[in-house]
Amino acid sequence: QVQLVESGGGLVQPGGSLRLSCAASGSIFGISVMGWYRQAPGNQRELVTVITRGGITNYADSVKERFTISTNSARNMVYLQMSSLKPEDTGVYYCYCNVRGSAYWGQGTQVTVSA
Repeated sequence: QVQLVESGGGLVQPGGSLRLSCAASGSIFGISVMGWYRQAPGNQRELVTVITRGGITNYADSVKERFTISTNSARNMVYLQMSSLKPEDTGVYYCYCNVRGSAYWGQGTQVTVSA
């Protein structure tokens, strides 16, 4: 079992920046992929970005060049640095990890981009 806890969401103006953090605990040794998904009202949950244990990253086209995913050396934290934020980035951001084929999710943190 893995527990994920996000932090860092909030209200930001268009063009602004925000950094999300996710702390993983429990059986973290088996984590192969960590990342972030988001869900806007009325929409399905969608991939934002993921990073593998080997450091390979994948980004949604809509966030490329604006968002950056990273982890710490212990690989029990994953971060999402968001810049040049747009209103369409608004949503609940969920931390995600995969352990031996099983998906784990955080409770989500709200990001609102509005003037």
